[in-house]
Amino acid sequence: DYAEAFNYYSKAIDMCPKNASYYGNRAATLMMLYRYREALEDSQQAVRLDNDFMKGHLREGKCHLSLGNAMAASRCFQRVLELEPDNSQAQQELKNAESILEYEKMAEIGFEKRDFRMVVFCMDRALEAAAACHRFKILKAECLALLGRYAEAQSVASDILRIDSTNADALYVRGLCLYYEDCIEKAVQFFVQALRMAPDHDKARLACRDAKALKAKKEEGNTAFKEGNYDAAYELYSEALTIDPNNIKTNAKLYCNRATVGSKLKRLEQAIEDCTKAIKLDETYVKAYLRRAQCYMDTEQYEEAVRDYEKVYQTEKTKEHKHLLKHAQLELKKSKRKDYYKVLGVNKNATEDEIKKGYRKRRMLLPTFGRCDRHSGASPELQKEEEKKFKEVGEAFSVLSDPKKKSRYDSGQDLEDDGMNVGDFDANNIFKAFFGSPGGFSFEASGPGNFFFQFG
Repeated sequence: DYAEAFNYYSKAIDMCPKNASYYGNRAATLMMLYRYREALEDSQQAVRLDNDFMKGHLREGKCHLSLGNAMAASRCFQRVLELEPDNSQAQQELKNAESILEYEKMAEIGFEKRDFRMVVFCMDRALEAAAACHRFKILKAECLALLGRYAEAQSVASDILRIDSTNADALYVRGLCLYYEDCIEKAVQFFVQALRMAPDHDKARLACRDAKALKAKKEEGNTAFKEGNYDAAYELYSEALTIDPNNIKTNAKLYCNRATVGSKLKRLEQAIEDCTKAIKLDETYVKAYLRRAQCYMDTEQYEEAVRDYEKVYQTEKTKEHKHLLKHAQLELKKSKRKDYYKVLGVNKNATEDEIKKGYRKRRMLLPTFGRCDRHSGASPELQKEEEKKFKEVGEAFSVLSDPKKKSRYDSGQDLEDDGMNVGDFDANNIFKAFFGSPGGFSFEASGPGNFFFQFG
């Protein structure tokens, strides 16, 4: 019953304030209660009263060690060994103190090299012997935040704040986690609070400055975008991206925002690149996948679009995402067929007249149209190629000029279904589309690639 023991030792000290062992015993009790700072004071008082009090030096060393003061702990254990050279406990604790000093050096080098995993490893090892060291815990929490392990970092900082609500370092780490989770306004509040507790806290001051600058620049970009000033919005988002490369989530959103602006400015490849950068920073960022997929659709990169929409649908199985995926899959399927609109040189929204004009234009460019001897001197291979082009143009027109076939083609259905064979077409039917009933006209072939009019 350590609390009761503490009370009795305190009474003993009141009755006999010059007895070193009473302070030493109360220090041991406080250590069992994990009240190391108070225990340290009692241990120090004990050795002040009796410098040869071995247990007092040993307990002072253990308190220093638990609080992360490895140098001070080493001096205490060395004093114990002066008094008792064979004291195995002091020998072991001295090794522990030396190990902590080594881990501190490694952590310092790791932090300078931005090897935050190494710092976390070193602090975990150091905390095995220095369990009550807030400094080690804070450094570990800061590195966890820099590694994107925000929940773990916040847990460590919150534990410290429960013990010491005015701990500026813990307040800074809590703010850092919020800042990196794109809760910038709340983060600023914690940074300001940390600066109230420690006005010379450089990290909190710099983080507060960056957070305010990032928030302001991002809002400026959003305002410019809403006003339709896309060039200005693009520049503002670009400037915001230079403020803090470590803020992964905010930067991912900035890249996605800039991609949205890029798509408005018809810089589609640039927009795709920005979305890719956003996804690299945050692989769970659905909005960036959706934006990139749309850009892929706009640039007719359908396989890539399908891949992104599949990723989105796996993450969020909504009706809207399912519809987008099916649409992309349909466009991919359509893209693998002949593009009859391209064959006729018209866009996909072409009218009936535009389709006819496109057909006429393409046919006039083919040497097989008109006189049968126009291409008679060509090699068999060239004649075969021209015949292929002739058939392709005729095939395209036969589909796009027929409302039923055109509807099926536009919807991505197979034209071969229901007996619609587009491989063969009747040139007389094409003439009907232009001139009505052919009357005495007919269209015949005199050989591969040679077509002519026959008048009845």
